[in-house]
Amino acid sequence: MNRRFALKSLAAAGAVAFVAACDPMASTSPDIVDIAASDSQFSTLVAAVGAAGLVDTLKSEGPFTVFAPTDDAFAKLPAGTVESLLEPGNIDQLTAILTYHVIPGAVMSGDLAGAKLDVATVQGGTVKVDGTDGVKVNDATVIAADITASNGVIHVIDTVLLP
Repeated sequence: MNRRFALKSLAAAGAVAFVAACDPMASTSPDIVDIAASDSQFSTLVAAVGAAGLVDTLKSEGPFTVFAPTDDAFAKLPAGTVESLLEPGNIDQLTAILTYHVIPGAVMSGDLAGAKLDVATVQGGTVKVDGTDGVKVNDATVIAADITASNGVIHVIDTVLLP
């Protein structure tokens, strides 16, 4: 089985489990989880969030700002990395990586214009945010900003952030 097929199969299985965990009686306004689950560019992220048991957290009231890596961003990682992180024995490492992509509060890209900041993440580390020419987070570029959710905001990034 090739790596791409295995990853897509794993992501699809994770997406099904992830969506099944969503409460159909929840607010009519989509939350961070709902938005990610409905967008195919986040299938790897959706699988990872499900595997790490973070669905309920990211469906909670928040607000949160999530720097959401695309499937292409995950594909940049060395071969086998995603598969390894999704193994049950690596959940702590996966959780640390995923929570490094989340900051408390809802921060819009306009709030960052012209600023260079060190921002604390939910994981406990800090990310360097540079809003002087677009928005960069560490080495990742925000490629789509200000996707509003009922419990925060999503900024799409082109690189997975590693603590």
